[in-house]
Amino acid sequence: MIRQSPFLRRLVQISSSKVGARCLTAQAASALRESEPMVRYEEYADIDWNNLGFGLTRTDYMYKAKCTLDNNFEQGQVTDYGNVELSPAAGVLNYGQGIFEGTKAFRGEDGRIFLFRPDQNAIRMQIGAERMCMQSPSIQQFVDAVKQTTIANKRWIPPPGKGSLYLRPLLIGTGPTLGLSPAPEYTFLVYASPVGNYFKEGTAPLNLYVNNEFHRATRGGAGGVKSITNYAPVIKAMLKAKEQGYSDVLYLDSVHKKYIEEVSSCNIFLVKGNVISTPATVGTILEGITRKSIIDIARDLGYKVEERLVAIDELMEADEVFTTGTAVSVASVGSVTYNDQRLEYKTGDESVSQKLYKTLVGIQLGKIEDKYNWVVEIK
Repeated sequence: MIRQSPFLRRLVQISSSKVGARCLTAQAASALRESEPMVRYEEYADIDWNNLGFGLTRTDYMYKAKCTLDNNFEQGQVTDYGNVELSPAAGVLNYGQGIFEGTKAFRGEDGRIFLFRPDQNAIRMQIGAERMCMQSPSIQQFVDAVKQTTIANKRWIPPPGKGSLYLRPLLIGTGPTLGLSPAPEYTFLVYASPVGNYFKEGTAPLNLYVNNEFHRATRGGAGGVKSITNYAPVIKAMLKAKEQGYSDVLYLDSVHKKYIEEVSSCNIFLVKGNVISTPATVGTILEGITRKSIIDIARDLGYKVEERLVAIDELMEADEVFTTGTAVSVASVGSVTYNDQRLEYKTGDESVSQKLYKTLVGIQLGKIEDKYNWVVEIK
């Protein structure tokens, strides 16, 4: 269990105050240890909340914990945001031994702060760590770290309706290793950045390009976990597609080259009548947490949801197409281009994807009853 220092207890007390302009009292300041950062208590950071994109904005604090091979993680702590010192022989630099997660903190209309299913991110990190031969934090350690990072960076959580605070838990092999082997030391970090829409189109429908030259993952590989090694290889195809005016790339399976798998950083769904289909997660596709949530919401709304192999030819018959992910939330797809043929789909407020999106966001912001127990309020 990660300790909560007097610094953090005091931070929680002040963060929960209804006073608009916050300041650190002399008594509270004297209680802080010299190693602990000085906290800012403004209601909001001074940035343009109306023009948030999905880019890195330097916030105040990050979380850090370490462990050695075959040991548990030490007690972590919140520190000032800053660079991380690494050996040139670090496992993450030489052999790509690293995994990451993505989750968000939301500010409700009443000022309450919510996290969305952070325990699922913790479980997924553990699964990824096992695949990559890494030590991982416990579920409780992970969730506590995300909470502490959120509280420390509270002033960076956008006002209601302006975006969210994106939290990036990162597990990397920081110990030095020359030969190909697990790193002797691991570091668990959590940092944060306020974000708006992931795609430059904002809420406008996406235009996807099906790439049958490059593949995101192969059978027996690590496509089903959130390894850092899965992302750099897709940049080439993604940049090429964006140069041609597309939003992103839709990848096919590497064996038959006819079944759709994922977009670069999100899952994909097809709608035909009352049936919603999405590729099954069979090792080459990341089991997205937003994906799982949308499947449950859709079924409760009366849709039939199928997780199976989805052939590229089915795109030609679909009524709607949409993507899901922590960064993208639920994004409607306006068109998919495959073999020089452009296919267009239904979008707009009456689309299935928008109904699912509004329900998901309503739950995340505390506007709709959370009967799933997905939302974690930070008090």
